[in-house]
Amino acid sequence: MADLLAISRAAIDEGKGTDETGPLNRINHQLSEIGDGVAMVEAFSHSVLFETDDGLLAFDTSNENGGARVVQAVRGWRPARFNTIVYTHGHIDHVGGCGAFIHDAETCGHARPRVVGHENVPARFDRYNLTEGYNNVINERQFGQFRKRGYAVAGASHFLPPSSPKPDTVYRDTLSLNVGGLDVELRHAKGETDDHTWAWIPKHKAICAGDFFIWNFPNAGNPQKVQRYPREWAAAIRDMAGQGAELFLPAHGLPIGGKARIAKVLNDVADALEYLVRETLALMNQGARLNDIVHTVKVDQSVLEKPYLKPMYDEPEFVVRNIWRMYGGWYDGNPANLKPAKDAALAQEVAKLAGGVNKLAERALAVSGSDMRLACHLIEMAVLAEPSNAHAHALRAEIYQKRRDNETSLMAKGIFGYAANESKAKAGGA
Repeated sequence: MADLLAISRAAIDEGKGTDETGPLNRINHQLSEIGDGVAMVEAFSHSVLFETDDGLLAFDTSNENGGARVVQAVRGWRPARFNTIVYTHGHIDHVGGCGAFIHDAETCGHARPRVVGHENVPARFDRYNLTEGYNNVINERQFGQFRKRGYAVAGASHFLPPSSPKPDTVYRDTLSLNVGGLDVELRHAKGETDDHTWAWIPKHKAICAGDFFIWNFPNAGNPQKVQRYPREWAAAIRDMAGQGAELFLPAHGLPIGGKARIAKVLNDVADALEYLVRETLALMNQGARLNDIVHTVKVDQSVLEKPYLKPMYDEPEFVVRNIWRMYGGWYDGNPANLKPAKDAALAQEVAKLAGGVNKLAERALAVSGSDMRLACHLIEMAVLAEPSNAHAHALRAEIYQKRRDNETSLMAKGIFGYAANESKAKAGGA
């Protein structure tokens, strides 16, 4: 078993980098005991276990690909039945493995575990089934290039595995549970989702945080997903920071021990989110356009260098856009975008002005060394103006591959890499 608390302490207190500590967010399906009767299986997402007098309490089940491996790891630790499973929220990397937990109960002759979640989880499941195709597309775009690193999220046959049940027990604001003599307080707050639960376990002075903390900049701006809630997220994090926890158990990344250390880390996260909300709203209230706000509101680099706030998954620029979406609607302040021309029609006109598609594409490559954002606009116009132009696609592949390699967040890398691969396939021998 790894000493996960020692690793997180070294990263936070001593500033040790991943070359010294190893990855801070690991997918190895190994169980580590965090305290007396408390364990974590590092997966995508983690499963956090509490031993009780009547079986095990589990927070989250990982995804469909990892569920059976999580159960196997737990069985190497304790043979007791799974009494209760709590979904911290309805994302498939948290609920997708539930079928393996239920299958374990059936195989062992145990009673079916109770499944608990917020009242919005069932509606999320319904939405996933309604938008099955879209979710498969964006999942492939976001994670497809990272499968070898363990980021295979969707179910084998359906985005949401049919073996993942809706909760048996739901609640709205708070819910007090007693699982085998262990008191648990569930609390709802909006953050990455509208169905999120965090839990306080008094006996262990522990918080199970779900995705409110992920050892990366908060996933509050994901460009391909539904609304996130940065302001409410910060408020929830403040509540956790004031709880006096001695053990903090997120669903991604390392656990954290020590009251002062936990409070410091959580308050740093809240500070960053509150800053983005405050500055974005201030400019919105002045009548600024979205494009101007995106290029104005920045988080200080010193904040982003903290080991638990690095923009390696989501990033602040995307959070700004989500704040605008929440408070300002979809109109971005540019009148031309209210009822825009077709992208292809605009691209064809710009290509004519440039002297042809190839010249436009070559100009994109020329400016890519100094202004990659501008280069991507130009090369996108080139292939929209003439979708079968192999030369333009070859340059598009080169530009987006270069941009992908220079990005930090997995989301940006996924989208730009997907674009590069699209054009590699269309470029042929160009």
